[in-house]
Amino acid sequence: MSTEIRNNSGTAPPFTDQVDVRGPRFTAWVTTGVLVLVLLAAAFSPAAAAVLIALQAVAFAIGAAYGPRRHPYGRIYAAFVAPRLAPTSTTEPAAPLRFAQLLGLAFAGVSLLGFALGSTVVGAVFAGFALFAAFLNAAFGICLGCQIYPLVARVRRTGPVGGVREPSVVTRAAASGPDTNTAGSPASN
Repeated sequence: MSTEIRNNSGTAPPFTDQVDVRGPRFTAWVTTGVLVLVLLAAAFSPAAAAVLIALQAVAFAIGAAYGPRRHPYGRIYAAFVAPRLAPTSTTEPAAPLRFAQLLGLAFAGVSLLGFALGSTVVGAVFAGFALFAAFLNAAFGICLGCQIYPLVARVRRTGPVGGVREPSVVTRAAASGPDTNTAGSPASN
């Protein structure tokens, strides 16, 4: 059975890179649970915490690479939860969600590195950062990665530091012709 996702106006979104807003929140709840287990395990067995955070890092990597529909928790949502819910009335773009998963992967990677190198404190702190972000999304619908995404997208559009993708001031001035109101031009007395 195929269901069509609709946006606030009740029409199909203009492009298919939109997801039901409830899916990412479900994913955030599962992620929150896994990260709580990581922190509990860290208190008793850093090796168990490392295994759990490694598994979560794989889930983050899949979400970052393939998007929310292919995320393991997103597949669980689509298969078992979504069919039992009313059709969605709101959608959101997948690109910010993929970026949020990339940030989660970065936190999980540093956490895993901490546990692997014997620094339980570093592992727990970075797992805690990921937990904070996941819980904020799950409980309140505030996706930190999604909030940061527009800033990163803006930087990507303007290019790297020192790189210029838009015409420079000099190029624009040369294209518009000489300016008669500059200090070097003859003034009428």
